[in-house]
Formats: sequence, C-alpha cells, structure tokens
Amino acid sequence: MVDNVIPYIGGEEEKSEQEPLKIWGSIENGEIKKASSPAFTAQCIRVPVSDGHMGAVFMRFEDGKKPSKEEIIEAWDSFSGRAQELELPSAPKKFLHYFTEDNMPQTKLNRTLENGMAVSIGRLREDSQYDYKFVCLSHNTLRGAAGGAVLLAELLCAEGYIN
Repeated sequence: MVDNVIPYIGGEEEKSEQEPLKIWGSIENGEIKKASSPAFTAQCIRVPVSDGHMGAVFMRFEDGKKPSKEEIIEAWDSFSGRAQELELPSAPKKFLHYFTEDNMPQTKLNRTLENGMAVSIGRLREDSQYDYKFVCLSHNTLRGAAGGAVLLAELLCAEGYIN
C-alpha cells in the first residue's frame, strides 16, 4: 500500500450509495424502508492514510431552490443534532466544521477534530454540471464504526431505549 492507490474497495461504493437512504428512510412493519431520495453515486478509492475517509461531493438542488454558498455554510455552521442537544459524552460539541482555506480539510491535520467525532468540510464552490461541489473528511474509526456505535449507545440510553 505504500506509494500506491487502489481504485476499488469491495462493497464500499454500494454501501456508500445505500446507507444514507436507510438513515433517511423509515421503519414500516418492523423493517427499514429506504428513502427514495436524494440520489447518490460513489466511487471509493483506497489511499495510504492511517485513518480517514475523504469524500468529493457534488450536489444539485431542486429547480428554483438553489441556496447561496453563504446559506449552505451557515446551515453547516449552525447545525446541531440530537447528540449535541443532549450533550452526550462522545458527541462533538460542533458536528460540522467548515474550512475556508483551499487546501483544507487534510486527513493528517483534521481527522482527529473534536476527538475524531466531527466532520471537516471545505472547498465549497459552484460546479459546471451540478450546483455545488465540496470535500469532506471524517475519521473512519472514531467517527465511523467504533465511535459511531458508542455514540448510538449513548443516544439510546439518553432517549430511554436502553436502561
């Protein structure tokens, strides 16, 4: 893996396209019904970093509903989820951090932001095919599998689902 990039990670592209639809979906008759939108497409590439997932995101809004760049950044900046409202021990104080520098976020510098539980975003700009594009970064272990499971357990306890 040193000095190499592998253009395929088995199962990751499909998972990246389907998991958000499950999250935004609903439970019907005890089963997850995926949301029908938004539409996702993904290409996952393995690069030699110790921890971190970097995403290149392209987005298009419904006709006539394109917000300004400033409105998007304000929405990210002011976002607070249930984990922040409840001040859960593993939750980042601020979930989304937008960087104005063109060379940010960077895996080595930003993956451990807020103990690895925050998401770093940068390079929001207009796109010639879509409305906007940006990059984002999360710690694949701390925000991902391990930390995400701990945070979910904290949320379930705080909401009374687990005693």
